Amino acid sequence: MAAPKRGRSASAQSKPGRSLALILIAIVALTGGMFLSGHTTPRLGIDLAGGTSITLKAKADQGSAINKANMDTAVDIMNRRVNGLGVSEAEVQTQGTDNIIVNIPKGTNSKEAQQQVGTTAKLYFRPVLASEPSGPATQSPSPSASSSGSSSPKPGTSPSSSASSKEKASSSGSASPTATATSQGRAVSDALKADSTPSPGTSASGSGKPSATPSASPSGGAKSDSKLQAQYAALNCTKATDRAKAGKKAKPSETTVACGEVDGAWYKYLLGPAAVDGTEVKKAAAVFDTTGASGWQVQMTFTKSGADKFADITGELAKNQRPQNEFGIVLDGEVVSSPFVQQAITGGQAEISGSFKQEEAQSLANMLSYGALPLSFQEQSVTTVTAALGGEQLHAGLLAGAIGLALVVIYLVVYYRGLSVVAMASLLVSAILTYVIMSLLGPAIGFALNLPAVCGAIVAIGITADSFIVYFERIRDEIREGRSLRPAVERAWPRARRTILVSDFVSFLAAAVLFVVTVGKVQGFAFTLGLTTLLDVVVVFLFTKPLMTLLARRKFFANGHKWSGLDPKSLGAKPPLRRTRRPAGPVSGPVDPKEA
Repeated sequence: MAAPKRGRSASAQSKPGRSLALILIAIVALTGGMFLSGHTTPRLGIDLAGGTSITLKAKADQGSAINKANMDTAVDIMNRRVNGLGVSEAEVQTQGTDNIIVNIPKGTNSKEAQQQVGTTAKLYFRPVLASEPSGPATQSPSPSASSSGSSSPKPGTSPSSSASSKEKASSSGSASPTATATSQGRAVSDALKADSTPSPGTSASGSGKPSATPSASPSGGAKSDSKLQAQYAALNCTKATDRAKAGKKAKPSETTVACGEVDGAWYKYLLGPAAVDGTEVKKAAAVFDTTGASGWQVQMTFTKSGADKFADITGELAKNQRPQNEFGIVLDGEVVSSPFVQQAITGGQAEISGSFKQEEAQSLANMLSYGALPLSFQEQSVTTVTAALGGEQLHAGLLAGAIGLALVVIYLVVYYRGLSVVAMASLLVSAILTYVIMSLLGPAIGFALNLPAVCGAIVAIGITADSFIVYFERIRDEIREGRSLRPAVERAWPRARRTILVSDFVSFLAAAVLFVVTVGKVQGFAFTLGLTTLLDVVVVFLFTKPLMTLLARRKFFANGHKWSGLDPKSLGAKPPLRRTRRPAGPVSGPVDPKEA
């Protein structure tokens, strides 16, 4: 049984080309992905590429005060919003008692990050009391999506394929209700899809334009007073100043006005008291509808109390006629969708859909997931940060790295001679993998290369070179014991492998702990150190060891040339240990008396 095992081991050792081919394929695939993605250079942090610095001033909301606890909470939420995995190099910090400074590096997502930095992300589900256009429309939106008033979809006609692209919430039997959306509107539905075709007799009746006169809320609330009616009548949502003021001071328990955009046209809404609070959204995630019906959408899961409230309000709204069977999804005072309801939406899961771009869906899900800020913030200033100082520091850092690398190469050439070719080739492969992966991680997770990250990459040169030295010294120890090169390479590998894995594990553990317990730029150093440590293991196993196996078959190394770095004489090798055996048969000829 032992012989076949040795045969398999010898066969595996005789095919190092497989490992070399594997790492070559990985390099080609990653490099191709880098060029196809269009991101051929790593994304730089704010200290190297410049960016935007935003100053936000806190304003106390109703029921909240400007204090250290609320400011720290706001900083934590903003940091998670803009920093993603913690390596995108955005910096969020307090200044004084009521200011927050946000530094966002220049990059593809800087605009999205800037938009959601100070967004309070207060989400309410309010019943619609009245709605009408508030400016010239670029195209005719549907009454069900915006309450502008066009006929209901005919029975048996899919709303998504109708000319007016109606937005609604519907159900079929006991199945979960669903919704479709206009090209720009947003719809909320149960996350579990069902038939979206309205059943005859349950569609909201079309009555031309919906009434602009406020009426009772679905829950039987009081009529809107004359002051609110006048405010609604005077509201012009095409003006930015009116949109900014609409409903800003209204409490969740009060009737209010708001604006919303549908198909490029602005609509004004009169909304009843909030029926469901955004804090009752347990979690939210941006997902892509693989059926192609809705594209990107935000799926929400409500808490138990939120699910009950949402089922109650949709059940009440379903009893009314348009526009009182609609509910407005109000995010930070703006109506992002107003679908009508035909049946109570139960189950505690819903989705917001309707021509989301990927960035929009992820941004909304991000804000909803991390919750509302405890304070409102007013943007005080936005300034552009140059990278002049960081560029000088980067130049100095790269110069120091080049000097260190040159010293390492000189040491390898002088001490290891021919083996230095293996070490330098391994360093080159490690550098290529590091560069390509950093370039791909920029658009993937928002990784930004800052000065501490560059330092982490420079430190990794020493860690990688240390792995080669461990392996080379194990090989030379085997040669000193009198073994030839080919068996020395294979016998040295298990011992060197254990040492390399333990060393890299300690380095990776230190990087992981540093990444978890620190914030800001130090995380960039820890992330880069951890990444390069993992790549060191990959390169040593898939490149250095197989390459060394191939070179051991070449005469230059196998015969111990004096420039190979493996000369047995210069290493002080012992003569091969051979055991003397007695002859098996009788020996003819004279016998020495001493031997006798």
